[in-house]
Amino acid sequence: MLFALGVGRYPLPPGEILAYAGSALGVVELPPERADLLRNLIVEIRLPRVLGAALIGAALSASGAAFQAVFRNPLVSPGILGVLGGASFGAALGILVSGNWFVVQFAAFGMGVAAVATGVLIANLYGAPSIIVLVLGGMISGAFFNALLSIVKYAADPADRLPTIVYWLMGSLGGLELAQVAYAAAPILAGVTLLSLFGRALDAMTMGDDEAASLGVPVHALRYGVIGLATLISSLSVALAGMIGWIGLVVPHIARLMIGPLNRRLIPASALLGATFLILADCLSRNIAYAEAPIGVVTELLGVPAFVLVLRHARRGWV
Repeated sequence: MLFALGVGRYPLPPGEILAYAGSALGVVELPPERADLLRNLIVEIRLPRVLGAALIGAALSASGAAFQAVFRNPLVSPGILGVLGGASFGAALGILVSGNWFVVQFAAFGMGVAAVATGVLIANLYGAPSIIVLVLGGMISGAFFNALLSIVKYAADPADRLPTIVYWLMGSLGGLELAQVAYAAAPILAGVTLLSLFGRALDAMTMGDDEAASLGVPVHALRYGVIGLATLISSLSVALAGMIGWIGLVVPHIARLMIGPLNRRLIPASALLGATFLILADCLSRNIAYAEAPIGVVTELLGVPAFVLVLRHARRGWV
């Protein structure tokens, strides 16, 4: 945390950060001008993005691990049921019609949930849906909302709204404020905690639905409950910072290699590893170029080689 707060165009040593913390608590006295500068750098600029990165990384990684367990597929990511396409369309629509960031974030969250609900509804048109039918329903929903996103981008003013939409879709933590992070913290932390508590039941589901049901696991209720929780925290993450790819796919695999496949340990470990990964990626995005690089681009550049390394273990079977 101290490292992340100190990294930037204006580097701060850990001692200075601790001195400001002591000043805020009234145990250390700093010159007023210095205290104001440190408050602006630490509290107003860096702390929201560091806390936001931790929450978003934890949410995307935990939801990715949960989706992989529910669908029993190691290539599943949080976007499997269309949440990313829906959230992207909602944010783009909010930028087009309003430009107010509260409206943008609310629209992104709402449309992300709506996209998943649409995919599940499509799957249920054919009776009790199997896993493959749920995935196909999510693919249909995601394609539909991506088409709507293309329409919004086509209609946007290329001199004003369109660049804003494109930049948002690449992901950014720069616009976060402490109030936004505080509002999202409770549901994200609650969602990650509940997914972790469901880990033992998800371990039973890896043996198959019939075997899990024979052990007393409410298979369908658990599946939809986990999908709902994972969708909630994924949508909140996209609403906060835009599209940040690869974390929900790659980080659970790295955690699985480190601690094994048991979901009761894998989901919380993925959350912790994802939070650390995104904080480090944010530090890199602030320093690799004169202007801040989009965080989504950085995670993709880091995620691709990481996934290539994970593929080395595929010859022994996915772990």
